[in-house]
Amino acid sequence: MGRKPYTDSLGLENIGVSTDEKGRIPVNDHLETSVPGIYAIGDVVKGAMLAHKAEEEGVFVAEVMAGQKPHINYNLIPGVVYTWPEVASVGYTEEQLKEAGVPYKPGKFPFRALGRARASMDLDGMVKVLAHKETDEILGVHIVGARAADMIAEAVALMEFRASAEDAARMSHAHPTYTEAFKEACLAATGNRALHV
Repeated sequence: MGRKPYTDSLGLENIGVSTDEKGRIPVNDHLETSVPGIYAIGDVVKGAMLAHKAEEEGVFVAEVMAGQKPHINYNLIPGVVYTWPEVASVGYTEEQLKEAGVPYKPGKFPFRALGRARASMDLDGMVKVLAHKETDEILGVHIVGARAADMIAEAVALMEFRASAEDAARMSHAHPTYTEAFKEACLAATGNRALHV
């Protein structure tokens, strides 16, 4: 999409920090460059160019410097496209699960069947949940529709704690809300049990 790291005029060569063929700064597992004590985060290192990824990396580096043992699960950093309708996702896609040979079960729920979407006249969209076929752990969530950018946080929180689709399906959701679509998609992933389709 034309994004690139802006490292050309930082004077990195003056301190011995190199860049790769795309202008990114190589870092180790602690986000430290080849020069001890110099760290790099955000858009100048590999990975998605997202403000919230950079924020997580900034906290990570501060904790490393404070002697702590932090971690970042890059698979659980959500991606959001701020169009209308919005698009948001976290975790694995169906293609990635197929390629890795991971057995999964999908659950989908259309916004058209959602009370809040009908009241707001934002009928276009859906939520898709991918859960492990045997353990029911939520492996991926993909949302297209109104408020997708806000809704994805619920999926991230549950996936951080390795929740199952059944766990999410048993959580009470206020009615009418957009997040009910996530609950319904989880119900659909656990035995095709969506209530409002």
